[in-house]
Order: sequence, then C-alpha cells, then structure tokens
Amino acid sequence: MPLWKVYTPVGAYSDADKAEFVAKITEAYGTVPIPAFYVVVIFEEVAANNIFVGGKPHPKFVRFKIDQMARTANGAVVRSWWVHTIDTFIAPWVKDRGFDWEVTVDELPADLWSIQGQIPPPFESVAEKRWIAENKVSPYSCHETIPASGKIWNAGVSGS
Repeated sequence: MPLWKVYTPVGAYSDADKAEFVAKITEAYGTVPIPAFYVVVIFEEVAANNIFVGGKPHPKFVRFKIDQMARTANGAVVRSWWVHTIDTFIAPWVKDRGFDWEVTVDELPADLWSIQGQIPPPFESVAEKRWIAENKVSPYSCHETIPASGKIWNAGVSGS
C-alpha cells in the first residue's frame, strides 16, 4: 500500500524526474502516516503507437493506476479530497509538462495483503509505529498489535 503504476510515453521522464516524483508521492503518504517502504511506484513506458484515448493515438497521455491496501478513504468527501490532492501533487509532472492524464484509485482489502511474508500490523498499533520509525518489515508480537495510544476498542481501557 500503495502501489502506483504510472504508464507514460517513452522518454516522458528522466531518472531524476522519476526520483523527484517518487519522493513527492512517498512524502504525501508519510502524512497519513504509513511506513515509507509501503509506497511502491512502477513506471512503465508505453510506445506512442500503443496509447489510445477515445479510439485515437494519444502520444501525450499519462495514466495512473493506484492500488491502496493499508488505508481506505471513507466517505465521499474524503475520497474527493484525496483524488484532488493526488491531482494537485502530480500536476508538475503532467499538467505543467503538457500531458493529459487520468487517475484511478482502487482500494483492496488489507487482510489480503502481505509484505515480505508478514501481515502488516494494525493501523496506529505499536508495531506499525515501530515499522514507520525503522522503515522496514520486522516480526511483531501480539502485544504490539494494540494501539500505540494504549486505548483499546475505544472503551477507555488503558494498556501499558
């Protein structure tokens, strides 16, 4: 979470462009926060004769397909805000360079996801906070699945 597949015309972005673009994508998800290593971006260059929009060749088109697993955007307002946020931070790489673009976000069940053989720890758990700090996958105990705040099930029960 998330997996960004970016389909671009051949030569649309230099290696430096890609590195800067990926840094901005990763930074955006860091505000959630999620571990930086959750963010995967794959650029796939597509030959001009293989990009069609509306049945016609379109050599200046970039397509973003984003799969998200660890977090979901609940509610129409949050979903609209997130798509607008994506459009805003990708603008320097598409709009400002004269490309047309399209974005879709798919939200997949988090319980059907693993990373390096580990089921990711629960949202805001002690283990997830550790993964964020260490920026790597590591085993975690049942005790680390509790919320980092120590609050369990919104019942006001404190853990220590």
